Amino acid sequence: MNAPEPAIASRVVHGACPHDCPDTCALKITVENERVVKVQGRAEHPSTHGALCTKVSRYPERTYHPERLLQPMKRVSAKHEAPRFEPVSWDEALDDIARRLRAIAARDPQAIQPYSYAGTMGLIQGESMAARFFNALGAARLDRTICASAGAEALNATYGSRVGMHLRFFAESRLILIWGSNSIASNLHFWTYANQAKRNGARLVCIDPRKTETADKCHQHIALLPGTDGALALGLMHELIVHGWLDQDYLDRHVDDWPAMRERALQWPPQRAAEVCGITADEVRQLAREYGTTAPAAIRLNYGMQRVHGGGNAVRLIALLPCLTGAWKHRAGGLLLSASGWAARVKNTQALERPDLLAGRQPRMVNMSAIGEALLREASPEFGPRIEALIVYNSNPVAVAPDTAQVLRGFQRPDLFTVVLEHFMTDTADQADYVLPATTQLEHLDVHTSYGHTDVLRNEPAIAPLGEARPNTQIFRELAARMGLDDPCFRETDEQLAAQAFTDAIDQDQLKAQGFVSLDVPEAPFAEGGWPTPTGRVQCISPRYGLPDHVPNRESRLSSPELAARYPLAMISPPARNFLNSSFVNVKSLRDIEGEPLVEMHADDAAARRLEHGRMVRIFNDRGSLQCRLHISERARPGVVNGLGVWWRKLSPGGENVNAVTQQGLTDIGGGATFYDCLVEIAAV
Repeated sequence: MNAPEPAIASRVVHGACPHDCPDTCALKITVENERVVKVQGRAEHPSTHGALCTKVSRYPERTYHPERLLQPMKRVSAKHEAPRFEPVSWDEALDDIARRLRAIAARDPQAIQPYSYAGTMGLIQGESMAARFFNALGAARLDRTICASAGAEALNATYGSRVGMHLRFFAESRLILIWGSNSIASNLHFWTYANQAKRNGARLVCIDPRKTETADKCHQHIALLPGTDGALALGLMHELIVHGWLDQDYLDRHVDDWPAMRERALQWPPQRAAEVCGITADEVRQLAREYGTTAPAAIRLNYGMQRVHGGGNAVRLIALLPCLTGAWKHRAGGLLLSASGWAARVKNTQALERPDLLAGRQPRMVNMSAIGEALLREASPEFGPRIEALIVYNSNPVAVAPDTAQVLRGFQRPDLFTVVLEHFMTDTADQADYVLPATTQLEHLDVHTSYGHTDVLRNEPAIAPLGEARPNTQIFRELAARMGLDDPCFRETDEQLAAQAFTDAIDQDQLKAQGFVSLDVPEAPFAEGGWPTPTGRVQCISPRYGLPDHVPNRESRLSSPELAARYPLAMISPPARNFLNSSFVNVKSLRDIEGEPLVEMHADDAAARRLEHGRMVRIFNDRGSLQCRLHISERARPGVVNGLGVWWRKLSPGGENVNAVTQQGLTDIGGGATFYDCLVEIAAV
């Protein structure tokens, strides 16, 4: 007689997606015999409604990846050699790291530089214990600008905070402008609502240099040149004014300095805007008519369009459009770029990060978008000490930061001491002196806010950490102890941190029990004004930034004709559909879908260079070059090529990705990265 099958011990755990995406999905994690077997979207969470992107549904594959880092590793090769590492114990690694950091801190703690971003968006495993550690040391600060700072600061300057309309009410809109967003790939749950509006008769217009998968599903695609969004917004304003498609009552009651903005917009007739944008004047006129005569009209703005020199001013101009038409009077009208300002009202950042530990010190701030330049700077009265130690967590700067050649020169300095907390041997981990194995979202506690909806979420650990992996919080606690940082805050548990993360406005018992709590935000939050600015009104003129205008790219045929003569193609580098920045690139099932690094080019541009579809090509400019496969495609407009990223360098032909050619120049507002302000040429390999 056969022995009975052993019983399967099964349970379901509530989680939250940790990745840099506006959807911040609620997760249903199924565990069998202490192994995660399935990750799904929770049906009962309003914005997730049971759906999950392909990437995060493969999260078990990422957690149980055969190349997962599961013990500390120490570099045994020189920085300029092929990387070689050997395993060491946690005690050996942490003792040596602490010894070296103590010596640097004794000279000047500002020579210790943290580098992190949104590898996890969690409030606990992100900047809680880590921030406490660096604040207590007096280490240099990091200006976290690489993704969204231009748009975020633009909203602050215009609306007073990063606030917008509710996600779910896009389903009721009659016109939706999807501006700078490939929503099907990067904002799946918004697309569900937009598609519902479309089925109900709404018109969808996609504004994007690339003919994305989202553009395929919209009624119209306006393929403007990169960095010209502000000019298009001004052209739309011009038409709204001259045709009287304004809500003068809303302007009078809720908008400051409109007369000055009106005069500027009148300088931008459709012909001028169209010439700058590389589109037709009729496209400007038609879009203005539709926007000015349709209610409710909504704009889903995303961060791709602000990754150019004039990105901040462009967001300010677009953000004014729904104020001109009074779209905010409707719950299905207005604009959404980020909803993080709503969550900021309930976040207890000071309790989590403890800036009081600085004890009055004001360490220098280093902009992460220019980390290559910063790592190569010598000590000076203006800059301060040379960076001697770099602690990287929740980021992969050697792959994702602009101007890779300079970034690598900085990382490969023989005198730079680098520690990386990671899941895998990424391009950045290859440059480290120590690599410390971190837990994934399935293995630790965290709490989350969202920049795409108005819920806060809690992530319960589903399984124990694999191997010797440790949460970021534990790693920084243990480093703090070895560094002699004895404030009681360094002994607080993750559960204690979670309890401090929010104000009393969030019911912690409900958050634990349900896994999410909705914020109390009015359905039409600005129907009667009440903007979070000093005057309570929208600001056309910012005290800091003045009146917004179109700010051209640093690199374009109009602003830099000599450079454009040598490098005539504008390149944007939007994310590949199955990756999220550089995350998931090493997940084989997802990489198999993507295939290989490629560049999309219009047939006219390919013919002018005698390039054939499917051949290997070289993309180059004065900063560097990379190789990839050429796709002649209608997804590229003439004069613009799309280099899809961000592939790991080590998994790319020739060992370079798109950031070999991007620049470290910063945006007009917010000091953000300008990845899409980039001229290149392409030739056969």
